[in-house]
Amino acid sequence: MTDPTQNADPIVVSVDAAAAMLGVSRNFAYALVNSGALPAVRLGRRWLIPKSALERMLADAVDAARPQPKAQ
Repeated sequence: MTDPTQNADPIVVSVDAAAAMLGVSRNFAYALVNSGALPAVRLGRRWLIPKSALERMLADAVDAARPQPKAQ
């Protein structure tokens, strides 16, 4: 019998992995965590970022970057 956790995608990523996914430096990723812009959970000495929070942050950034229609 196979272990179901072997093929499952993790639901959290490290700050280093999030930095790589975003294409930003490790220091900038930690700055995002420290500012609260990137929600993270501390487990022991590690900061872990839920993938859902990373996706939500990116979706919000995309929405904010869209041009707003002009009011007439």
